Amino acid sequence: MKDLYVSWDEYNRLIEKLALKVWESGWGFDAILCLARGGLRVGDVMSRLFDKPLGVLFTSSYRESAGTVQSRLLIADHISSAAPLPSGRWLLVDDLVDSGATLVEVIPHLKAQRSDVQEIRSAVIWRKGASVAEPDYYIEHLPTNPWIHQPFEEYDHMSPNDLKSRWG
Repeated sequence: MKDLYVSWDEYNRLIEKLALKVWESGWGFDAILCLARGGLRVGDVMSRLFDKPLGVLFTSSYRESAGTVQSRLLIADHISSAAPLPSGRWLLVDDLVDSGATLVEVIPHLKAQRSDVQEIRSAVIWRKGASVAEPDYYIEHLPTNPWIHQPFEEYDHMSPNDLKSRWG
């Protein structure tokens, strides 16, 4: 299990490929719901490309050992959006499925909260081999379950003072 290092260019290219995969499937949807924080960038791009309203649902499971150890999933009580998301079909986006626990818990949670949503499909960039859930759309299957180093993670260990040193 080698680590996977992803540059900004590669990350953006993968999001675009994911958008194309969803579009080429012909499945129409009424709203996009991203899981924060990992799905924020994916959701933003998809919302712009498909011209669909975007909601954000905050979830958290990687809180221990500087975000490297998964623990019990926390799901926010409410979806954040500028206006209530329409009923119908929703595309749920995130950056990856690791263990799959988030998808396994979030989709039933959403269906219980929003009985007006008839269908929810999921889209992620990476699907790890250890996942118990299979997203409807994904770009890369990673059977060896590498730790993925995404380009924005450098900010996890920075402060504004660090930026001052970089740009000051």
